[in-house]
Parts: sequence; C-alpha cells; structure tokens
Amino acid sequence: MRICMVGTGYVGLVSGACLAEQGNEVWCVDVDSEKVQQLQSGHIPIYEPGLQEIVKRNYDEGRLHFTTDLAEGVQNSLFIFVAVGTPTLEDGSAQLQFVMDVAQGIGQCMDTYKIIVMKSTVPVGTTLAVQESIREALAARGLTELEFDVAFCPEFLKEGSAVDDFMKPDRIIIGAENSRVAELLKELYSPFTMREPRMLTMSIASAELSKYAANAMLATRISFMNELAGYCDVVGADIEEIRKGIGADSRIGSAFLYAGLGYGGSCFPKDLKAIIGCAATHGYDFSLLRAVEEVNQQQRERMLEKVRHHFGGNLQGRKFAIWGLSFKPHTDDIREAPAIDIIKGLLASGACVSAFDPVAMENSRDALGHHAEVSFAKDGYEALDGADALLLVTEWPVFRKPDFERVKSLLKQPVIFDGRNQYNPDQLKKLGITLYSMGRGRHGEE
Repeated sequence: MRICMVGTGYVGLVSGACLAEQGNEVWCVDVDSEKVQQLQSGHIPIYEPGLQEIVKRNYDEGRLHFTTDLAEGVQNSLFIFVAVGTPTLEDGSAQLQFVMDVAQGIGQCMDTYKIIVMKSTVPVGTTLAVQESIREALAARGLTELEFDVAFCPEFLKEGSAVDDFMKPDRIIIGAENSRVAELLKELYSPFTMREPRMLTMSIASAELSKYAANAMLATRISFMNELAGYCDVVGADIEEIRKGIGADSRIGSAFLYAGLGYGGSCFPKDLKAIIGCAATHGYDFSLLRAVEEVNQQQRERMLEKVRHHFGGNLQGRKFAIWGLSFKPHTDDIREAPAIDIIKGLLASGACVSAFDPVAMENSRDALGHHAEVSFAKDGYEALDGADALLLVTEWPVFRKPDFERVKSLLKQPVIFDGRNQYNPDQLKKLGITLYSMGRGRHGEE
C-alpha cells in the first residue's frame, strides 16, 4: 500500500519506517528541510534502538522517501497519516495549529479519494475538525464532490522500545465512522497482528480519548506509588516489598508500580495537561489528574530534600555526581526529565554537578544553558571523582551493577542517593555506604 506520513518526529519516523519494513511504500513529509536532508543522508535525529537500521534499509531499497513536498506525498498515497506535534499551551491545552495547517494543506492538494488518519494525540473532536477543514479547502477549489474519509489511530510507543512496540503491538485501536475505512485500516495493520488479532474498532471520539486515558492511567499508577513511597519513608515500610505484594494481585498487575523520581518525557506530562485543560473547557474538573501532576512534581523535590537533610541543609560549594540525564533509559530525550530539575535545584543551592549519561549529555548541555557549574564526564566513574555524593537519577543498565568499592574510593563521602531503588540496602550497608532510597523507610540509611 502507499502511505504518506506527515511529520518526521518520534511517532512519524518510527511509524513510517516500520510500515515501510512491511513492504509498503511510504512518503515521510516534513516542513523542516534540514531534517529532511539529514534523513536522506542517513542521519537519524533521535536516538531509538533499531530505528537507524530500518530507516537505512528501506530508504536504500526505495520503499521509504523523505520530502518537504506535501503534495508529492498526498498525491502518491491512499493513506495520509498526520503525526505532527501538539505541544502544550500556557493554559495546559493542546496546540492544534500544526494539525490544522496540515489539514488545510491536504485539502489544497488532494485530487482523488484519500483516508486521512490522525496519529497525533489530540483532544476529542479534533479529527472531525480536521475533516471539516479539509472540506473547506476542497470547496475553495470547487471540489465539493471529492470523497475522503477520516479516522483516528492512536500510537502506543514507548521511547527506548518504540520499534518493537510498533512491530508487536499489544493492541491497535481504529476509530472510524464507517466499516469501509475500518476494514482498509485492518488490512494495512494486519501484518502486525498475524499471530493474535488485537485490533479494536470504535468511534473516533472514543479512540481519541483512549490515548489520553491510557497515559493518564499509567501516570496515575506512577504517582500513586510515589505518594505511597513518601508515606513508607515516614512509617518505616519498604515500597519494594509493597510493590511485590500488590503486584501479585491479578486485578492490579506489576506494570508501572515502581517508585522513583516520577514520570517525564514528551507524552505523560503533555497529555495530562491536555486532558485536564480540555475537560475544563467543558466545565469538568479532573481533580484526580491534577493531584497526579502535583505528586509527580513533588517527587523531584523529595530527592533534593533527602540531599539537603543529609548535609545539614547546606549544599554551598559541594559537588554531586549525577548518573543519568534522560527521562528514562534507552533514549536521549530529556523533556521533563527529573535530572534537569534536580540539577537546577542543586545549582540553586550553591552546589556544582558532574554528570554522565550514555546518550543524553549533548541535549542536557543545551537544556542547562552550558552552565559553568555543570561538567560532563566521559563515564560514570569519572563523574564520581571528588564528589560529595552520588545521585542515581536514570536507571540505565550500565549503572545497575557498579564496582561499589571503586565508587566508595572516588567519593569524598560514601553516600548514594538512589532515585530508582536499584541498589540493595543491606549490601551497601555492609560496604559502609550510606544509601538513601525512595520509599524504603530508614532501610540502609545511617
């Protein structure tokens, strides 16, 4: 099949490349000519395991095209996917200008029947607004009889495993208003569900809200565990033991029950703000989700409170090693990353920082404004040299089993603040290392 993917950001590029991998011919369109040139030359602007190989193979074999010409993509394709950004406005609502600009552009260049599929995460009603915008553009060209359909198919890609998520989805949601469109989309997606039929069809409005609801539910689980972890610190319980206890309940399950420093990235923060903001426009108060956001932001401050408490409230002139800068492992994405907030909090208290991350240091330099009090080490151990303490912020695999004797020898004081509960408190206590965790009570702390 022939497909046009408008937008070569995270969702668009992964989706376009994976669809091409199944034998489809895909035109990826972007207004950023520099990005398009980079993609044509084989440079991938994001770090995502496995993506570079798929993009290169399908581009070299002629199934994947990159262009700035929307008309080229639209006129060569039956399916037109819209995967442009919907950033957050000051009031928390989703910015839909890019989506509506694309709708106008499609209406200005389509000349045969098309199926326009919204992939961007958008509020309920946006897909039908796109439909109306395309109709208006066609009417301006005198093409009121030209048929087209719209649909909504949300993406459920996790950064760091997006290629695998697309190739082996746990479900595919198709929001369509007629069976013809639903069947064509089922045919397009059928190679990804050959072993198990995991397609769900529903109304467009339900599909639009399903994406927001999924992210809101997962964010709520994270904030619940982090709130519970704070209480564990007060009463001396261990959140890790509790996690196992409640995760064994089949009604709850074990996913997203890990206490830590809260969620970040491009999806959860943005989508929660959007659903809260959109609900407010309808006079509905999502008080639960507002609390989820508040708890998430507090969690970064809880780590800083532990640091301040250990050092008697005075961090002036102290040096801290930071392991991990990206919001999660296996990505270079630092959007809403806990590490950035924590580093800024340390700097505001008069401390300096030596940081290491396997892939996210360049992005972090830009985010921190090349601050003089922030240095970037060549590896995790170099970051430790002469530091007053280590803060584990992102749970990259390389940080899971360090040489603790070496860690102890490099630090001025044998103190670790484990923001991801990766380390065994009993083991570190035997080694003479003071360990502060998230929600493990006083376990391991001196």
